[in-house]
Amino acid sequence: MTPGARVATAISILDDIRDGQAAEQALTAWARGSRFAGSKDRAAVRDHVFDVLRARRSLGDGTGRELMMRLVQRDGLGVEGLFSGEGHAPAPLTDDERAELDVPTSLSPAAMCDLPDWLWPHWQESLGLDAEPAALAQQARADVFLRVNQKRGSVQDAMDLLAKDGVATLRYPQIEACLRVTDNPRRVKTSAAFTDGYVELQDASSQFAIQAVTFPDGARVLDYCAGGGGKALGFADRSDAAVFAHDIALARMKDLPERASRAKVAITQIATDDLFDAAPFDVVFCDAPCSGSGTWRRTPDAKWRLTQERLDALNAMQAEVIASAAPLVAEHGLLAYATCSVLASENDAIVDAFCAANPEWRSEVRHQLIPGPDGDGFYLNLLRKI
Repeated sequence: MTPGARVATAISILDDIRDGQAAEQALTAWARGSRFAGSKDRAAVRDHVFDVLRARRSLGDGTGRELMMRLVQRDGLGVEGLFSGEGHAPAPLTDDERAELDVPTSLSPAAMCDLPDWLWPHWQESLGLDAEPAALAQQARADVFLRVNQKRGSVQDAMDLLAKDGVATLRYPQIEACLRVTDNPRRVKTSAAFTDGYVELQDASSQFAIQAVTFPDGARVLDYCAGGGGKALGFADRSDAAVFAHDIALARMKDLPERASRAKVAITQIATDDLFDAAPFDVVFCDAPCSGSGTWRRTPDAKWRLTQERLDALNAMQAEVIASAAPLVAEHGLLAYATCSVLASENDAIVDAFCAANPEWRSEVRHQLIPGPDGDGFYLNLLRKI
């Protein structure tokens, strides 16, 4: 595909999203119907679509064509060259479109920060002086971070293996065994370091959370809302604890046994009906379902699909998760409540309400990470019984 044809394809997909399709659904449908498109074509089209979705409002919130014109202009990619009408490229710009691009877009604070109007006051209340920087940080692509499985090999071993497959990395100084990918991030999943279990894809903020939860060797640790099991894998790699994983939807953990085997760690899965028989645990880590507002660089479509009604439903779910997890904690044990959100209603409000209803619990340590160059947004609160 020519660069212009990739832009034309992105325009079509963006119009499908504007009509109500989810971004991943629209991209998958196009890829399945376009066998001629190579891996580089698919990656380029995906990048165009996600770059627009990260900055949809600040780009004018128009049709797919209008959005792509603004994106190409913003990034200095040459509007006239890509909108040429040649080689399946979009039709050339009209005089009216050229005039429109010459007029600076007038934006409200919410639009400038690429947030829905209804969410902007809540965002400001939650983040204070960090509100604008956190929002603007999510207009750009996020870096890729890796966690080295140290029971598989050393950090240097992993870096050397990645380098052989053309993946350049740097050590992340604040987090043990964390690497930042500096070149060829798309090669990670096909690299020997990944397929042989030397590294896992995991954002720096999630790795920070694993490092921040301390416990002795031999402790019993439960990843309560495990999903794919990334936190459980991290806990098992950094200690000799007995690590357990649970998720209300067992299918989410289907790949965990294979991942654990590659990483040379042991993780025991527990069904919901068996939790109380397996309790108590010295640590129960609750990575609660949330809006993902700290990770919207990676899932920008979720930002535009979130509604107040959905946020209210998530808040109810989060309150239920922390209340259900607490009885599983051993006496003097640790309850860790976490989300990948920066919204107060999903974080402090949930913990404060839980502690008010359960005065025997108190918050010992609170962390709020803000989206930026060093990782995604993340919230972690460590609670213990008084």
